[in-house]
Formats: sequence, C-alpha cells, structure tokens
Amino acid sequence: MKRTYPVIAILALFAALAVAGCGGSSGSSGESGSNGESAYGSGEESTATTNASSQESGGAATLAVKDLGGDVGSVLVDSKGFTLYYFEKDKGGKSACYGPCAQGWPPLTTEGAAKGMSGVQASKLSSTERNDGTMQVTYAGWPLYTFVEDKKPGEDNGTDVKAFGASWYPLHANGEKAGE
Repeated sequence: MKRTYPVIAILALFAALAVAGCGGSSGSSGESGSNGESAYGSGEESTATTNASSQESGGAATLAVKDLGGDVGSVLVDSKGFTLYYFEKDKGGKSACYGPCAQGWPPLTTEGAAKGMSGVQASKLSSTERNDGTMQVTYAGWPLYTFVEDKKPGEDNGTDVKAFGASWYPLHANGEKAGE
C-alpha cells in the first residue's frame, strides 16, 4: 500500500523540526538510551528526539530483526525497536539525505563497528561516512534511517512513503525491500 502525505503536511513537519532545532546547544544530544530496559519490546512512547538518537550508550549501533506483521513482515530495527528504512535515492552506499531530509529521517549513526543481533547478517553490516564526518550504519550497501513519524517501537509509518525525491522502505534481513 503506497502512502502519500500531502506536501503541505510534510513541509509543516519539517518547518516545525527546523524551528525546534534552533536555539539548542551545539553539543551532544545527551541521550544515551540506557534506562535499563530492553529496547526491542518496549511499548513506551518515544519522541522524535529520542528516536533520532539511535546509538547505544557505548557508541556502537545495534541492529536486530523484528516481525512487524502485515505486508512488512520481519525487518531490521534499531536497538530501541524502531524500524530502519533505506532511501531509494541513496547510491553507491552514500547518503543523499541531509538538511530537512535528515530531520525527518534521522540517520542511524554509530561510533565503532555496528553490531547485529540474531537474524542480522554480519556480512551485510557496514558503515559510510556522512558529510559531517559521522559514520552512518549501512546494510546491504544501503544507509539506514529511522522516521520521526514512528512514535513507538514496531511502527512502520515510513513504509512506501515518497519524500525528498524517492521512496522509503524497511529492509528484510536478506537486504531486500519490505512493504510493497
């Protein structure tokens, strides 16, 4: 099922994110994500800011596979259980998502080698350097992102969304797109 959002609604979302980002500190977000709970099954609500910080407290991102059911099935998720997406506009393992795009689709970054839980194929897991020098996790050559409209673990509101010039999809553990 193709999801389309009115252009005005998407622009309003990104304008709100841009305004919210103004006036903040230029330092680290300070979010470690370590509250003692397992991130893979927590049903607690999350804000876009929490969702955007997808690193483990030690710096290395961790991926897992979670069955979301429906047309999407089992897909890659971050350490908090949020669906990970790839952007069809990305080419050659490099991200094409910066500025407002990265505010709506925060890149999954890592410090050190990303780790995979059961079901994640280590041979498909890597990283690529972003323009700002941070390292973004890649899987099967695709840079990975979360989506700010996924408010809690296990949602896939970004599946088959067309935004910023291409479509967005979760990935199965074999590296193929999910949710068509």
